[in-house]
Formats: sequence, C-alpha cells, structure tokens
Amino acid sequence: MKMMISRIILWTGIFLSVWSCPMPGQTAPSQPTPDEQLAVQYYQGGEFDKALVYYEKLYNHKASELYYTYYIDCLIQTKDYKKAEKIIRKQIRNFPYDLSYRVDLGTLFKASGQPDKTKKEYEQAIKDISPNQNQVFDLAKSFLNLKEYDFAIETYKKGRKMISFYPFNFELAEVYESKKEYASMAAEYLDAVAMDERTLQTVQNLLQDKFNRNADAAKNDILKNELLRRVQHEGDKTVFSELLLWMLIQQKEFDAAFVQARALDKRKKEEGTRVMSLASICVSNEDFDDAAKCYQYVIGLGPGTYFFQNARLDLLTALNHKLTRMGSWKQEDLLDLEKQYNATLSDLGKNASTCKTMQELAHLEAFYLHKTDAATELLNTIIELPQANPMAQAECKLELGDILLLQGEVWEASLKYSQVEKAFKYDPIGQEAKFRNAKVGFYTGDFKWAQAQLDVLKGATSKLIANDAMALSLLISENMADDTNSVPMILFARADLLSFQNKEEDAFATLDSINQLFPTHALSDDVVMKRAKIRVKQGRFEDAIVYFQKVVNDYGNDILADEALYDMAVLYEEKLKNKEKAMGYYQDLLLKYPGSTFVVEARKRFRALRGDTVN
Repeated sequence: MKMMISRIILWTGIFLSVWSCPMPGQTAPSQPTPDEQLAVQYYQGGEFDKALVYYEKLYNHKASELYYTYYIDCLIQTKDYKKAEKIIRKQIRNFPYDLSYRVDLGTLFKASGQPDKTKKEYEQAIKDISPNQNQVFDLAKSFLNLKEYDFAIETYKKGRKMISFYPFNFELAEVYESKKEYASMAAEYLDAVAMDERTLQTVQNLLQDKFNRNADAAKNDILKNELLRRVQHEGDKTVFSELLLWMLIQQKEFDAAFVQARALDKRKKEEGTRVMSLASICVSNEDFDDAAKCYQYVIGLGPGTYFFQNARLDLLTALNHKLTRMGSWKQEDLLDLEKQYNATLSDLGKNASTCKTMQELAHLEAFYLHKTDAATELLNTIIELPQANPMAQAECKLELGDILLLQGEVWEASLKYSQVEKAFKYDPIGQEAKFRNAKVGFYTGDFKWAQAQLDVLKGATSKLIANDAMALSLLISENMADDTNSVPMILFARADLLSFQNKEEDAFATLDSINQLFPTHALSDDVVMKRAKIRVKQGRFEDAIVYFQKVVNDYGNDILADEALYDMAVLYEEKLKNKEKAMGYYQDLLLKYPGSTFVVEARKRFRALRGDTVN
C-alpha cells in the first residue's frame, strides 16, 4: 500500500499545478525542466524507482522542501529506508526548530515496520516543543495530516502548559470531534467560554452546528449533562446557565427553558426581560402552555415592573391562541377566557395601548361566543378612540365587516370593506379590504365581478393576498368557463360562507348536496379539499388527512394535488408531530410537482426537518 508522509499532503497539489496555475497578480513561473517533467510523470504513474532517479538529482542540485518531500516518499516507496533515514536526520540537524522532520522520521519507521521507534520519535517531537504558538500549530498539523489524533492532542496540551495566554481549546475540540469523543469536545468549548466570556457567541455558533435538534439524542444529552454539571458546580459563572438556556431553546424543551430563564432572571435582577423573550419564542412555536407560564411569572413580579402590562395582555393572546388555533375548545373555556379579557381591560382601561386586546376580545365574542352585539360595540369603541392608530381603526372596520357577514348582512359588510379600501388604497390593508369585497361578490354569486377584482389583486404587494386572489380566481375560471349552470358554484360559495360563519356542519351538508346533485362536476376535487380545510379548522386533523389523501389519490393530475400534499405535510409537522411522515409528503411534493408554487417552502421545511442549516 502506498505510504505517504505528512508533507505529501501539503505539497501534492502545489507540485502538480505550480507551472500551470500562477496566483492572481503573479507572473507565470518558468517552464519545468525536462528532469522535473519526467519526475512528475513517473511519480504520477506510480513508477517510483524511475521517479527516484530524477528527484535525487533535483534534490542534490537544490535541497528545496518540495524536492525533499517527493525524494523521501520515493525512497520509502522503493523501501530504501536507510537512505531516507540519513536524509531526514540531516534535515533534523540543519533545522532543529522544525519538529515536522522528526514526525517524518517517525513516519519512516512506521513504514518500515518499527512501531516502537515511531512512537519514540513522535514523543520526542512533542518533548522538543518550545513556548511558540506557531510551532505548536505546525507540529499538530503534521500529526493531523497523518490522522495521529492522540499525538495531536498531546501536542496541543503541551502547548497549553507552555503558552499561558492561549489554551488551544478550539483546536482540541476539533480533534476530539474527529475522534467522536463528544464529551471532551463539549468540555473544551465550555472551557473556552469559562476563560473568556467574549467567546460565547462563537461557541454558540459552533455548538449549534455540532449539537442540534435533529442530531442523535445521546449526543445532545452529552452537552446538556455537561452544562448541567457546570451549572451545579460552577454556579458563580452564569455563562453556563446562559448556554444551558440557549441549548434548551434550541432543543425546544421550553418547560425546562422556563425554569432556567426564571432562575437567571432572578439572579441577574432582569425584571422579566429574558422570560418575556422566551415567551415570544414559545408562542412562535405554538407552545402556549409554556408561554403562559412565562407571562404569569412576569405578572407575578408586580405592577411596578416594566413588562407587567405587556405580560397581562400577551397572556390573553397566548390563551386565546391555545383555544382557537388548536381547534379543541369547550364553551366553558371560551367563557372563562372572555372573563379574563374583561377583567384585564377593567384594570388597564380601554385605551390606545389595549386596542389589540380589545380587538381580540371582539373576535372571540363574535366568532366563538356568538355575541355579535357586544363585539360590535367594542370595535366601535376602538374606532372612536382619539388616540387610536389609524391602522388599528381600519382593522376594526374590517372586523366589523366580517361580523356583518357573519350576521348575513352581506351588503353592509361590503360597505365597510369599501370604506377601508378607499382610505388605504395603496396599502396592504386596502388590498385586504378589496379581497374581502371580492369574496362578498363570490358569496353572492356575482362571479364575474369578483373575478375582475381578484385579477387586479394578483399583483398585490402582499404575497399572501396575491396568492389567495390567484387561487380564488382560478377556482372561478376553472369551474365556470364551459358551464352555463352556475348552481354548483353558488352552492360551493354558500358552503364557503357557512364555514366562514363557523357553521361547519351546515357547510358540510351543502357540500354533500353538490355531490348528490352534480356528481361529475369539475368542482369535485374542490369539494373534497374544502372538507379537508373545514376539518383542520375544527381540529379534527386525522379526518382532514383522509380528505387531503383523497385529493392526492383521486385527483393527482388536477391543480389541487400539490396543495393537498403540502397541507398534509404541514399538518404532520406542526399538529400531529410526526416528523417522518411530514418529510415523506414534502419529498413527494418536490419529486412529483417540481413546478408547484409550494416547492420553495416545502424544500425549506424538508431541509429543516432533516437537520440541514437553513438560512
């Protein structure tokens, strides 16, 4: 087997390309001599005995590092170990400070089957280290090139003893990683932070790459246990608590993260700053229970603290999302939440700073508790507040339009939407108002007018509105183009309106009538897709999966199949917490529908689940 010493790794690419690839800004080097050409040719061809003749000649003429490297390797390949040893020892005498020559000697002994002498030379090289950082780096690199990791570790440790200002933590961590000794790797990174807390961000970046949420659980536990040990035994260094909190967040262990954040908050007297930050992360991950714990802790700090009011308001938002987004609410839960909203608004007042909370309560009362009059009164209160932000007032008008639509007051709803559209013509909220008005046309069967509005919105600055407008426009055009009978579409629009009004079973019954009266109509796939969306809204996720799968199986060549695959993948990822199935459906989408508008987001989510670094 070909035996290459450490220097070969450094010089191979250089030697073979030196004449053809000058560095930018440099003049092209002189052409190789005939001896150099023949040496390279024979070496590349594995004819080391012939290459040896030329490298010996070149080396005797000019004892350069380049010629030395290949000359020694040719001697090793031809098993002329005595001559090779003589030349290496000469280099050691001439350059005693360059310890890589002693590594070459050890490697020579290894090639000749003398492991004891190899070990002796490697150990002597480490023994000869002087207090010089570059010398340590060079010697360690020589060992690393040979994959002699233990000797590289000893080199860095010897350097650590001799050079007090640089402990080689990061270098040692990399070697331990190569050996898969993750506990030692983690210890080196944590030692680096303990010595200089300014390295915290660097260490976090490195740990995020090497220990992440998708890595082997046992590997992640190594870092967690090491952090816990240091938090317990080195309590004076809060940096370890900071790192533990960071890791728990990375692993999405928010319950444990809350305990850690609370302890740090008390210790550093931060009055809830980091706990509020953690609460936001919990909300973004739909962990509303742990978010609530965070907000309740901050509220418990007392009304005199900075985040007290925000915590009270944000707690209501988290509790609201827990009930309404997860689709598993009970009437008594909703009524209890309404009481909490009213109690908080009674304490904090109905003013500009509580507008968002008032709007949330109005939506809860109108769409979940069916108290449309109370909701309308609350929204009008916000609109009449002199200090209220005009954008907040516009949002309330849209909400009023939705409530009118909920009550069946279609034209009054359209009027409210039109007011906002006119006042904010060039803003996203104005485009949202225009879209809702187009839906009014859709609900009332004025499909041509609705489609005209939707076609304008395809160029909306809001990507979400543009996509929604395109989808509804396509629905109309696909199912009305060649069909003079508008009854199926009218029934479908009615089902859509009933779903908007939270009359889900009535919506299902209306969809049933389409299937019964028009079993072969082009709307068939849209009907199944609508059933799936309704079940998602109700929190009946397994039932939704059945309908999504039917779209894929029965209408795989129609325009909704890619969306059904994407929606199934998201359901498995976010609601059913089945990573493998989510990845499977994302992959199906990428392979079967490469031109889908969902491809970019599906690829991003797939890579994140797989553990790739996603920017």
